[in-house]
Amino acid sequence: MEPNGSDLSNLSNLSDTSNLSDTSNQSDTSNQSPDTIPSNKPAVPKIDLADLTPEATRIYLTAFYDALAQLDSPLSSTPDSLSATEQDSLCSLLFVPCSDKVRVIHYGDSQIEEDRMTSTLREALQKRYGGGGVGLLPLHQTIPTRTHAQRLTINGRVQSVSQGPKRNLVYGPKRQRRNDKLYGPMGQVAIMCDSLVEGSDSISLVIEPRGRRYTSAHKFTHVRLLADSTITMHIDSIDSVYLALSLYGEGQVYGISLESNSGVIVDNVPMRGCSGTVFMGIDSTQLANFYAETNTRLIILQFGGNALPHDEEPSIVRGAVQMLREQVRYLKKCAPEASILFVGPSDMLHVVDGVTQSFPLIQYMDNLLLKMANEEQIGYFSLYRAMGGAGSMARWQEAGIAGSDGIHFTRKGADKAGQKLVEFLLEPNGL
Repeated sequence: MEPNGSDLSNLSNLSDTSNLSDTSNQSDTSNQSPDTIPSNKPAVPKIDLADLTPEATRIYLTAFYDALAQLDSPLSSTPDSLSATEQDSLCSLLFVPCSDKVRVIHYGDSQIEEDRMTSTLREALQKRYGGGGVGLLPLHQTIPTRTHAQRLTINGRVQSVSQGPKRNLVYGPKRQRRNDKLYGPMGQVAIMCDSLVEGSDSISLVIEPRGRRYTSAHKFTHVRLLADSTITMHIDSIDSVYLALSLYGEGQVYGISLESNSGVIVDNVPMRGCSGTVFMGIDSTQLANFYAETNTRLIILQFGGNALPHDEEPSIVRGAVQMLREQVRYLKKCAPEASILFVGPSDMLHVVDGVTQSFPLIQYMDNLLLKMANEEQIGYFSLYRAMGGAGSMARWQEAGIAGSDGIHFTRKGADKAGQKLVEFLLEPNGL
């Protein structure tokens, strides 16, 4: 089903920007003498932002803010246990329109793995507007999260990270790609027909809370299966924080969502090593159907760090930002009712001649992304600026909230970064 008013027929005609190098401003030096050929590193062009700030781009998040305003008051409580009758009624296998819910889907690179940053945003939104559940989870969780533990079993044997069902991913090693683009909204799909060993006809999955403190993310009332119609689900055991189920059949499983029947649902979709230029590789109809039928009103794209060169070559950055622009345009056609927020890269460190320093082109990319966001009429949150700009990752290391690699946050650092994202989204609007 296509969202009303959207035209998805021409998505394949978007320009190919697979070459990251931007040569439009490169001069011809073939006739210059050795004395006139520049020997220094490429100059970083100045970007005229004309007083544009990330905060000014909040105007492009109106669809999201309007959707929040239409929600009922927050839920007062979530049931601690469910009766057998309630269990049966809460198992939703098919998409149904959810106008009483607002969905936020947070895509990002390894900076949001383990549900980092997303969990802080989810807790803040659900506290203010109601809702519960962690949202989307893959069938086989290969990277543990701080929110939930998953245990996948075939023939009574728990599957390790390297075992379990075969997966296709739109990111990562090319050997995991597929030709039909049917990766689903998480950019990954598990194939059950390749999952079962001889003598087995099902996969069993247990999802349970991790940690001692239960938050709204742990409490859900509905189970949503995203799978081919050839896959059936049986709930073996369920309460408001624990789920055991079995899947039968052969086909594709795109994910399982734990959610409430109203309020805000926030998905965490990490894509390790991804530069964010993969969304045009996902079938547009699949994306459009999911976004429309789940009332997705905010798509967060947190990328850029994996596209930053270690050297000082601005054309690489310009090419990367142009590719990200094309992904934004694609997603806007797939989700015309949603706002899009781009979260730029954090400060990052590397060692040059024995000296630890920030990557040379982070600020350049940050400014280019802000300019792109304004031109494409999407929101932009500068994580780099929010941290404190150049050298801030080193200061966060000294404070014990950034990792030794100079790239990633610790969990406390991720909580702080997530809180800055919450403040950017909600505080200035009185939400």
